[in-house]
Amino acid sequence: MIKKDFRDFGMVQVYTGDGKGKTTAALGCALRAAGHGARCVMISFMKDDPDYGEARVAGSIPGFELKQMGRDTFVNFKDPDPVDVAMAQKAWEEGKRIVLAKEADLLILDEACLAMAKDLIDTKEVVAFLRENRNGTEIIFTGREAPQELIDAADLVTDMREVKHYFSKGVMIRDGIDH
Repeated sequence: MIKKDFRDFGMVQVYTGDGKGKTTAALGCALRAAGHGARCVMISFMKDDPDYGEARVAGSIPGFELKQMGRDTFVNFKDPDPVDVAMAQKAWEEGKRIVLAKEADLLILDEACLAMAKDLIDTKEVVAFLRENRNGTEIIFTGREAPQELIDAADLVTDMREVKHYFSKGVMIRDGIDH
């Protein structure tokens, strides 16, 4: 595969909202970018389950790396465990390191919006970093409740709005579609 010139990379994208498809949209961007020879890294802030579809396939997509850096459990956002805060901050530090070292052309920070909204990572620090250090890396943030400061700093924002969902009919998570 011939590596292309990704000089036009370096924008910030945000996929947020209460609807399904935020991570899926980011993965679609990564699939396209990898198909053009881009180096893509996805950091999962709150998903450390090796059975997620993206975790199962990550090693078979050339140029795509997945780093699961959260626990495989729900975070209590009203009273977060110090371990969850530390893991979210470590994931953010890894994201910064990747950008500064130019180790990726595209970086997905999956569920980072929610981590900011729930004060697991500092929104002001994130936005300040983005203003100074994109380094030609396309950076995609996903997750519900994207803070307004991140939305204001972003180049593209998509708000996924739930209109109808099969969960309301009692359909649980389906492997290969939701997981």
